[in-house]
Amino acid sequence: MTAPHAIDGAALLDEVEAFHRRFNVFPTEAAYVAVALWDAHAHLIDCFETTPRIAFLSPEPGSGKSRALEIVELLTPRPVATVSASANALYRLVDSAEGLPTVLFDEVDTIFGPKAGADEALRGFLNAGYRRIGGALRCVGEGSNQNAQVFNSYCAVAMAGLGSLPDTVLTRSVIVRMRKRAPNEKVEPYRQRIHEKQGHALRDRLAKWADTVRDQVAQAWPAMPDGVSDRPADVWEPLLAVADAIGGDWPGRARAACLELISAAHDNDEASLGVRLLTDLRDKVFCGADRMPTAAIIECLLRMDDAPWGDLDDKPVNSRTLARLLGQYVTPANKPIKPRGIRTPSGFPKGYYAEDLTDAWTRYCPPRPEESATSATSATPQVNRGESVADTATPIRHMSAEAATQPTLAH
Repeated sequence: MTAPHAIDGAALLDEVEAFHRRFNVFPTEAAYVAVALWDAHAHLIDCFETTPRIAFLSPEPGSGKSRALEIVELLTPRPVATVSASANALYRLVDSAEGLPTVLFDEVDTIFGPKAGADEALRGFLNAGYRRIGGALRCVGEGSNQNAQVFNSYCAVAMAGLGSLPDTVLTRSVIVRMRKRAPNEKVEPYRQRIHEKQGHALRDRLAKWADTVRDQVAQAWPAMPDGVSDRPADVWEPLLAVADAIGGDWPGRARAACLELISAAHDNDEASLGVRLLTDLRDKVFCGADRMPTAAIIECLLRMDDAPWGDLDDKPVNSRTLARLLGQYVTPANKPIKPRGIRTPSGFPKGYYAEDLTDAWTRYCPPRPEESATSATSATPQVNRGESVADTATPIRHMSAEAATQPTLAH
């Protein structure tokens, strides 16, 4: 039986979500779910092993990032907003006796952007504080009277900025890619002296609700959606634990949002260029072939629509770039993937063997699309058992010099 004064967590989080909707237009429904759950998780941070960062990012100013951060600030415990802070100051803030803060970084691109240089100390704070066991060893004292002391860095962090963030920060974050509002997308004007009280009232109710489920959440091991493991599972486990404790339709919405936002983050992850290459080789180049000359591989890559291979640092992919990208991965024999000679009736060009790529395909590529088994295209030149391929490929305007100089093969 429900206690007379029990707090309806699902109804409360519905109100939190509605409060965000008043002032922000997020790009997807999944973003509203994730942000509301993140607000609630900040009140339960002592229950978790990890605390995901949440990052509001956009390519252009005026996309609502700072406003989103302002609303998060109203709903989370002990918020500390900053656009500039030293790592040492943050370590001391987290280690203070007042309790764990919620740190809100606006204009984070000025810290990690291309013109700012690498701030390794702040990056270390953000990365180490993502996990409860993280911390920093610092010397404290005066003059020769110095003692080593470990400073805690575990706390909730929300960020807003232009462009992207270092990969080590992105992989620890729930990413909301903000956009400028369309003409038909309206929000309520935010007035701090009016809406701050409303947000704080919701925050206080969230805190009371959190106290009623703290033991339950601390013991929770939420079930992950299929395919979610490793770092993404670490990021989403606290949010799913909160959703399960809230009940209603939130557990289902949370898992749908988890899958959607993880997929979106992967699609926008610039660091996954190697994975994109491996996947394109598996699904669009080799397509079951057991070997391919380098020239034919490059031609296939350059003919792909909506692919990055025609413009890598203002140059199309060439044999050297291909070798460098694939050389990061290893064969089943644990040796770097390298081009090898391929015997054909008319020559011995360099190329790649599927058997060398299979281990990397298994470990790094997403599951093969269901239709891929029946979509082997005759437009993709292939080599099997020594057959020629170069004469089957239609010459294309952007073929690199290296590819163009490969030996011409004929049947």
